[in-house]
Amino acid sequence: MTQEPKAHGREAGPAGAHRDGSARPRQAGDTWNSGLSAGELAAIEDAGFEPVGQVLGTAVHTIGYSGVRGCPGAWTDDAGAPSSPWSSSFAPLVRTLYAARRLALSRAVAECAARTGDGIVGVRLRIADFPAGGVEFTVLGTAVRARSRIRPRRPFTSHLSGQDFAKLIRAGWVPAGLAFGIALATRHDDWRTSRGVSWTAGNQEVDGYTRLVGHVRREARNQLALDAAEQGGDGVVVDGMELEVRERECTTYGDTRDLDAEAVFVGTSVVRFDRSRRTTGPRPLTIMRLEREH
Repeated sequence: MTQEPKAHGREAGPAGAHRDGSARPRQAGDTWNSGLSAGELAAIEDAGFEPVGQVLGTAVHTIGYSGVRGCPGAWTDDAGAPSSPWSSSFAPLVRTLYAARRLALSRAVAECAARTGDGIVGVRLRIADFPAGGVEFTVLGTAVRARSRIRPRRPFTSHLSGQDFAKLIRAGWVPAGLAFGIALATRHDDWRTSRGVSWTAGNQEVDGYTRLVGHVRREARNQLALDAAEQGGDGVVVDGMELEVRERECTTYGDTRDLDAEAVFVGTSVVRFDRSRRTTGPRPLTIMRLEREH
């Protein structure tokens, strides 16, 4: 009986190693990259997940005040114009702001699914002017896969760091998806905005400005809760809130201005997977913040 000739070199074994225990070179498709720090990677591994690669989603949109005619702030009450994405002069703009974020996010999720990932952690949304015109919305994060037989029906998305993600899992919660709350409000800046205020006295509240920013923040927070509820979330872990107030010339009344306030809430909707901890009956939607490790 003839013998098979012995192959030169080490004989390859399973799990990316030779049978003598030494490592073999990984193939290009086997190597993952991520935006995780060493501490985040260790925390995610400890929580039963492993990274499968960095994912990216992007969308470029034109952004303008479409649908706004005349001076919306001239006919509103002291609270400012309503900013629902469905019923206001700002509705087309607000819907575009939602759509652009969700489109970029959906493309990152599609890339995660293509890598057989179960979710994306450390999601960061970047918004910047595009050189050729318009605004670029970019979503970047690290796709992870669970080391278990229980898999989510669709990939989750979360802004949480690796450490905070691990805290959430250990506490009996799982992320459902990134949630947004966006609101716009405006008011005509005339004598009614600052009535009763003496600008030379100092240390006084400008009631009109307070009402404007208070209104737009409340509306954004309400929209965040609605977005999280649509994802089936029991609560929201809030990442942060941005507020921007801009001045623009009023096109209806000469030599006057309008104030536009835009508030954006971003957070991760979460669901409790330990059903034994649930209470009976309906529960209010909770907005909460996790303490970050330094």
